[in-house]
Amino acid sequence: MKRRALIASGGALLATAAVGFLPLARRAEAQSTAGGAYDWPISSLRAGGTAGVPTQFPAPVFRANPQCVVTTDKILGPCHTNDVPIRDDVTDGVTGLPMRVSLRVVASDTCKPVAGADVEIWHADVRGVYSGRAAAMCNPGDEPAKNGGFLRGRQITGSEGVASFLTIYPGWYGGRATHIHLRILVKGRELLITQLLFDDVLNDLIYGEHPDYAGRPQRRTMNNADFVFTAAEVERFIFDVERLDSGILQASYTIGLAGVAT
Repeated sequence: MKRRALIASGGALLATAAVGFLPLARRAEAQSTAGGAYDWPISSLRAGGTAGVPTQFPAPVFRANPQCVVTTDKILGPCHTNDVPIRDDVTDGVTGLPMRVSLRVVASDTCKPVAGADVEIWHADVRGVYSGRAAAMCNPGDEPAKNGGFLRGRQITGSEGVASFLTIYPGWYGGRATHIHLRILVKGRELLITQLLFDDVLNDLIYGEHPDYAGRPQRRTMNNADFVFTAAEVERFIFDVERLDSGILQASYTIGLAGVAT
């Protein structure tokens, strides 16, 4: 693909736009990018956060097989906060490799998109620090972080069931693999709390070569050693990731919800 280099370990993909889902054939693979061939140099990626990032993006690309199964609940974690705002750019100006995260929400029994879902994300910054008044382990001794709200936000899905956020690539912290938390409510009812991961190969490239992440110690916890996930299920929770022409990353994933009418 000339416009953008797509990274996926198998399965057809599709882009969503106003016209809806393209009729590509389904494949049976689990959603995963494990072992992706990242054939673009880290030097081709932006740095410094989302300042100056273009405001127009191509439609996110999702797998033609949206799994049509229930996405497993995972722990909320100690770093969740309340009263998170609805916004597109969740960075509050923090530094990092800019990335758009797109989540497509579908009903697990019909595979139809879920409009009006309230999708919330939160994750750590480049240093592995969370914002907000959460548990002490989330930002120990960091008053600016405690008083901040960076890397937290909500979106309401449209008719195609998609919510997109402009953020940065998460940093790592001790005992955990690189991850993003998410929470989904439909009509005020909480239907899912879970977490999503990134391919270990991509993590190593970014943490080892991208200037915004340089200078930190080497991370120790890989995906298959993360206590939140079993080794057998890890690959089902990994984002598909591509590089856009603007030099930012696009991370995409399809969420299957149970107990929702479409």
